Amino acid sequence: MTRTFPERFLFGAATAAYQIEGAAFEEGRTASIWDAFARVPGAVINADNGDVACDHYHRYPQDVALMKELGLQTYRFSTSWSRVRPDGGAVNAKGVDFYKRLVDELLDNDIVPWLTLYHWDMPQALEEKGGWTNRDTVDRFVEYAGTMHDALGDRVHYWTTLNEPWCSSFLSYTAGVHAPGRMDVGDGMLAAHHLLLSHGRTVQELRRRDESLELGITLNLTVADPADADAPVDIDAARRIDGQFNRWFLDPIFRGVYPDDVIRDFRKVDSDAVARWEQAVQPGDLDAISTPLDALGVNYYHGEMLSGTAPAEEAPGGDAPTERATASPFPSTDGIHWVERGLPRTAMDWEVQPEGLTRLLQRVWDDYAGGIPLYVTENGAAYDDVREGDTVPDSERRTFLVEHVKAVADAIDAGVDVRGYFYWSLLDNYEWAWGYEKRFGIVRVEYDTQERTVKDSGREYARIIAARAV
Repeated sequence: MTRTFPERFLFGAATAAYQIEGAAFEEGRTASIWDAFARVPGAVINADNGDVACDHYHRYPQDVALMKELGLQTYRFSTSWSRVRPDGGAVNAKGVDFYKRLVDELLDNDIVPWLTLYHWDMPQALEEKGGWTNRDTVDRFVEYAGTMHDALGDRVHYWTTLNEPWCSSFLSYTAGVHAPGRMDVGDGMLAAHHLLLSHGRTVQELRRRDESLELGITLNLTVADPADADAPVDIDAARRIDGQFNRWFLDPIFRGVYPDDVIRDFRKVDSDAVARWEQAVQPGDLDAISTPLDALGVNYYHGEMLSGTAPAEEAPGGDAPTERATASPFPSTDGIHWVERGLPRTAMDWEVQPEGLTRLLQRVWDDYAGGIPLYVTENGAAYDDVREGDTVPDSERRTFLVEHVKAVADAIDAGVDVRGYFYWSLLDNYEWAWGYEKRFGIVRVEYDTQERTVKDSGREYARIIAARAV
């Protein structure tokens, strides 16, 4: 059955500054936390860094031409705080000018620019003053946001404050997996709060400047299912993951409160950390964090099935579950086990679960959105594809793309106001702690020559966009 999309629905692709730009220390840009973290022995596979990445800083006209060739209606990119306000200080005109040129190139090619202010590349100088555990960083972020609006507010309508604050707090300050590599429960909680506060205050500032802007935040969310829907321990395992991954961010943004059950979970693990966090949440903070939005970005890659006990011999459906050795950045996951479901897996070892995207969009719409539109701001898969002549036959990614676009159509049919889909990523790129080993792009990049080749998945996406149907 052919599924068609509303006329206002936007098809796009997404990238992030540190992952593609390169030019790490050119024209005034100084070190970000990722420049520093990537140089810590053992932090990144093969000790890779983003110094060159996809050289997008010098090749952006070629990359925009590829977007035009694919028929992209919109392009989601992030601006580099370290390029725009190096070390968190004065404005760097040359850095700002790069984004002016990029936006002009997009508009000249009828591609809608979608700007994300923070995709994890805080200036290292600010991290050395405490980073996101320091409340002063909130003020520095609002200043940076104002700089970008001064430069691009007349040409950019869609603004996202933060990308995936879960990653830049718990994954970065508690698990130590991402920059800056800290491993402290309290630091993760403080970082999460200050990230959310910077979001709320930035929304207030940008709305004060221009009420016509469409302002939002992007959250990476999951579908947490109990292995046995009738087993209290499995239900509680799913509750804990949903609470720490989803509700810790959704509740303060949409309800102006942090979830009590997750606070209790944290307190059982580290009561001192909770005490530090409680002192950091000042009067008025949650009012700012819950400033009404115009849109919510949802990033989805996979769901998860969870058990609260060691796996039994037989799963509820008769299949033998397998406990996965999954490191978790959450401080209250003792006794939780990730259960195999026999689903296909990507090169990241993530399950492929398109129907989870439909359920997630429905849940967010019903429980939180309150009528504001949703956008799937990231959805994609890494596979070990290989170039063959002038083509890259990546049938697994092509299937992943098609099935997830269908899942979005299912959500729209169910009454969810989903207004856009951004594939992650436009280009193969620097994939954080995995370096250059994981390829997510619908365009292949040969890192030694910077040659670009549209993959079969990219051609399929172009057909979907042209037909506005899948």
